Amino acid sequence: MSRRDQLGQIFRFALVGGVNTATFFGIYLLLHPWMPYFAAYSLAFVLAMVGSFFMNTYFTYRTRPTWKKFLLFPLTNVTNYVIQSAGLYALVAWAGMDTRIAPLVAAVVAVPFTFLLSRKILVPGAARAEEAQHAEAGSSSRP
Repeated sequence: MSRRDQLGQIFRFALVGGVNTATFFGIYLLLHPWMPYFAAYSLAFVLAMVGSFFMNTYFTYRTRPTWKKFLLFPLTNVTNYVIQSAGLYALVAWAGMDTRIAPLVAAVVAVPFTFLLSRKILVPGAARAEEAQHAEAGSSSRP
């Protein structure tokens, strides 16, 4: 995969992340008045994750969705969920941040981890192909 392709993938991931974050936050704000903030956060997270799977599959990584990928995709979000949940709790309980804003702040920290993990699941072998490409480029540039 060329540098340009990689940058395009990162750009598309960021775009999908923006749409997904807006979707998550909209759902969260709709649910927030009706249930405790953490329950609203969790339900919004799960619903947005389903949308994220399809957006990342079709748009970011340009691959076919499969049941296997769909069932594995939540694993990519476990790290994201843990980082965001811990951040949400810390921001609300310790820093006194407004429960309507704290999820956005916590989400920023989790983005790089989610990109790497989702790519590994949605594009199996991508990392190995890049390592082989780098190894080949390194050996061909030697005298």
